[in-house]
Amino acid sequence: MEGRKLQLAGKSTFLVSLPKRWVTNAGLKAGDTLFVDTESDGSVSVRPRSGERPQIRRKIFVEKGEESRDHLIRKMIGAYVTGFGLIDIRFSPDRGPFVRRTAREFCRLVIGPEVIEETRNSIVVQDLSDPTELSSEKCLRRMHLTVRTMLEDAILAIKTSDESLAHDVSLRGQDVNRLYWMVAKQYHLAHSAPLPASDRTTAAVIHGHRLIGKILERIGYHAQRIASTLPALSGAKGLDSKFWKEVDDARGSAVGILDQAFNSLVTRDIEGANSAIDHRADHQRLVDALAARVSTRKGEELLALGAVVDSLGRTAVYAAEIAEETIDLAVLTNTEDS
Repeated sequence: MEGRKLQLAGKSTFLVSLPKRWVTNAGLKAGDTLFVDTESDGSVSVRPRSGERPQIRRKIFVEKGEESRDHLIRKMIGAYVTGFGLIDIRFSPDRGPFVRRTAREFCRLVIGPEVIEETRNSIVVQDLSDPTELSSEKCLRRMHLTVRTMLEDAILAIKTSDESLAHDVSLRGQDVNRLYWMVAKQYHLAHSAPLPASDRTTAAVIHGHRLIGKILERIGYHAQRIASTLPALSGAKGLDSKFWKEVDDARGSAVGILDQAFNSLVTRDIEGANSAIDHRADHQRLVDALAARVSTRKGEELLALGAVVDSLGRTAVYAAEIAEETIDLAVLTNTEDS
């Protein structure tokens, strides 16, 4: 992307303020042209003179013939998250099918990467995503909506023995992972170079977003865990309408705490975040009552129902952690008391 020009003074479309020492050292005067670029982490750089954009960072991996699929994908995700725009994998020709298959699987697992070059013994993947178009906050919003519907559908799936819905819950877990890795990438980009004091608050907010993204990812895991109990519960007897009402009540309570915590994050509402944390006590009473009911079951049913109850309890704990992180971010970004 070529830099857009800003006039230092005069009839310009944009108005910017620059440090006097920087202007003096650059030898600028009124009417000179500046070049402004949007960086991959969403920040803006200002240059006194036109110049080429910095080269995209390239990471080279050499596949030595004994790499497993999981190990290679983990390395590629590590390169993606830490901000490498190009991932270059070198391999012997006989390992070509394996590496190409793994590289394309990696491209489906994360947001942005595409295979742009292939030879007999190498493959190059480029990250084409634009963090300015999908900010960390947008990622968190999508993660929140996804995990809350996963929770609701997971309970519905085991209640109605809907195998298709349970499988769909599992598939949506990968969407949550993709969004989390995008947030993690933006965190690393924001911390890849020393930041001026004016940008440190933004970096701290992105750090908070990464923590919250990880928490949402864990909630998604527990929705998947609930859905995975379907085979053990599909033939269960004695699970009457009263039992399922109690399960629905606990699910509604967990989702309610999650929604309140996340809405407080978006609005920086400290009182709302505290309220979400306080509701954990009521939720725990629902979970304890459910635990007492399922304790009479045996075998696989006991283990499956125990997992459902445990995941509903942990979901509320994680939601409360989002609320706690929200309070930290609200205090950090509140300028009224500064």
